[in-house]
Amino acid sequence: MVRINENYLKLKAGYLFPEIARRVNGFLAENPNAPIIKLGIGDVTEPLPAACREAMAKAIDDMGDRANFKGYGPEQGYAWLREKIAVHDFQARGCDIDASEIFVSDGAKCDTGNILDIFGKDNTIAVTDPVYPVYVDTNVMAGHTGEADESGKYGGLTYIPITADNDFVAQIPTEKVDLIYLCFPNNPTGATATKEQLQAWVDYAKANGSIIFFDAAYEAFITDESLPHSIYELEGAKDCAIEFRSFSKNAGFTGTRCAFTVVPKNLTVTASNGQAVQLWSLWNRRQSTKFNGVSYIVQRGAEAVYSEAGQAQIKTLIDFYLENAAIIRRELQAVGFDVYGGVNAPYVWVKTPAGLSSWDFFDKLLINCNVVGTPGSGFGAAGEGYFRISAFNSRENVLEAMKRITTTFQ
Repeated sequence: MVRINENYLKLKAGYLFPEIARRVNGFLAENPNAPIIKLGIGDVTEPLPAACREAMAKAIDDMGDRANFKGYGPEQGYAWLREKIAVHDFQARGCDIDASEIFVSDGAKCDTGNILDIFGKDNTIAVTDPVYPVYVDTNVMAGHTGEADESGKYGGLTYIPITADNDFVAQIPTEKVDLIYLCFPNNPTGATATKEQLQAWVDYAKANGSIIFFDAAYEAFITDESLPHSIYELEGAKDCAIEFRSFSKNAGFTGTRCAFTVVPKNLTVTASNGQAVQLWSLWNRRQSTKFNGVSYIVQRGAEAVYSEAGQAQIKTLIDFYLENAAIIRRELQAVGFDVYGGVNAPYVWVKTPAGLSSWDFFDKLLINCNVVGTPGSGFGAAGEGYFRISAFNSRENVLEAMKRITTTFQ
């Protein structure tokens, strides 16, 4: 008899975003002419920077020239891209990260799930609540959790609430945990973490032999110079942290696909036989076995992010989306909503009106305003009563969406 991975049966009815799509498609089936504006998933809308497009066009020409043609590239990424990343994203900020510790991939989402391949099933795991669903669901799929309770919390996970009640500060657990997922600027709340707060996590991880999975996919949106962009800006982080980055939101690569993960070479864990094992070697083996690398064309586009023109064009993109976030914050606050995030992050986290659950609010916006956002409960039990609105859209759509919402709720 064929057997399946029954851990998949523990997953809730549907991944958050497919469920949103199901509801939207159902509404459109009955209202085919509804002018839907989608401020739900964090997908960018503005074109790729010209520097990236030009670099990719040249790379396509390379592929038509026998002398410059590229076949299989290194699974870890081309050295010229890894070196640019190391210099600009880390060494320029005082982080002692070498190019050899950087692994180029096709997405931070993929890497945050795939990283579990090199860790065992008996680790205790902590996630913030609300949380990016991929962190939880990939652990469920891997058999690292128990069943979900009525609120959607899975047995075997330690949930750390981040809400308005604690100023969206992730409190360090009183018990020991092995693997810790942190995402700052935070998806979905838009909250940020100070150097002091992250240093406390690093100190905790070192004291307990824990590993921090630090998702910094939105670091480019940080405008407050006092806030860290990388976990490696904190003393001791190279001994206890793996960092995930992406070109999706800063350079618009959501459909182009390029990201990277940093695994310091001095990061070790102890095997059951007492042997110290280098995580870099395990991840290198995993990538070399299961991954054939990101295309040459895409990596050339990513390399152009670090050119003078690329940096200027990316700043323009970031400023554009941050202005969208500022508009969303201002307009919603003007009609009485409690609003969080959206300052050093592209997401605005909104308290739903009294009496409305997050899915009720979703349906009300969809039906009455033809605007789509993301229900907070889809990110975890502590997200109930909140709603995420994304700044990733055109200025015209953001202004129109806010006009519809404020007219409905004024």
